[in-house]
Amino acid sequence: MDFTPTEAQAEARDLAARIFGDLATHERLRAAGTGSDPELFKALCTAGLVGAVTELGLLGLVLLLEEQGRTTAQVPYAATCVYGLLAVASHGTPEQRERLLPGIEDGSVVVAGALPAQGGVRAAARGELTGSVPVVPWLRDATHVLVADADRQLWLAPLGEGTGITPVELTAPWSAARLTLDRAPAEPLGPAAKVPPARRRPARTHRTPPGPPFGRTTGPSRQALGGPGADACADVLATARTAFAGLQAGVCAGSLARAVAHTNTREQFGRPLATRQAVQLRAADAHMDTEAIRVTAYEAAWRRDAGLPYATHALTAAWWASEAGQRVVHTGQHLHGGAGADLDHPVHRHFLWGRQLDAHLGCGAEVLQELGELIAHGE
Repeated sequence: MDFTPTEAQAEARDLAARIFGDLATHERLRAAGTGSDPELFKALCTAGLVGAVTELGLLGLVLLLEEQGRTTAQVPYAATCVYGLLAVASHGTPEQRERLLPGIEDGSVVVAGALPAQGGVRAAARGELTGSVPVVPWLRDATHVLVADADRQLWLAPLGEGTGITPVELTAPWSAARLTLDRAPAEPLGPAAKVPPARRRPARTHRTPPGPPFGRTTGPSRQALGGPGADACADVLATARTAFAGLQAGVCAGSLARAVAHTNTREQFGRPLATRQAVQLRAADAHMDTEAIRVTAYEAAWRRDAGLPYATHALTAAWWASEAGQRVVHTGQHLHGGAGADLDHPVHRHFLWGRQLDAHLGCGAEVLQELGELIAHGE
């Protein structure tokens, strides 16, 4: 395997870094609060960084999401690329691709993803959805939502008549809302043939960070996928895990970079904090954790782009992003000392993003159990 970016991927990554660096400033993030920054998202779409993902592949998207994570930029970039662009491009019908992709690329169509872990949505024969998903990231910004029903069929529902959206008050930065569906009209993504129901598993308890829990990208996945293939729901789920792991790698890298800068300039007893061995060891451990998240996300993305099985690799990336990610953002906050406890300090946003991504991907023990079951079944 070779994770060296292509020339196109490297150019797109550098362009994304410039746009995020110029527009995702601390002042703009403070102004956005828990909402999104439409001007920044428009800049990304105008620069072609949404539409380019179909050519750059999942590895290219992971590289771009790393740059978003470094700045914790408030835009629905990951969601609309995973649940909109890649899902429609890989599993939509030719008519759906022709109708939806141009709008996704220019930003007029924003897609959120609602893939409940325990099958909380039912679909009637005529494509009417009923049920609820507790929290859907970026739903407030979406024009459409990609929903997985209890039989793992994917449905694309426009937000409007028949769909109730109840805002969820958050203490963390992602824009999110509760999705309730009462016979909401929707169209199947791709062919309307039903996928055989997955083996049901009992609900598990899992830890959540302070504040409301996020909807998680977890659920039964019984196929070792070999690229965009037979099970569209499992493919979208594995793609989402990989992409959000890449986003977590950027969040961790940004948190660690801020901690390094702080400890290099902050002096205690006449010496910079960075000269102390305990600080160096904490930073070194955080660096290794960040690299583990990055490399496992790269591997899963590379395998999908190469058409190789990658479901277990996506779970591995999700496990590292969940378990190691929370360690890194805790370290970043801790190394800032008292300043890290300031809710207005930039590093606190990295802390919140890291914990929210941890919850969104599912706690490490839960992800590890699902990974073990896949391996046990030889998938």
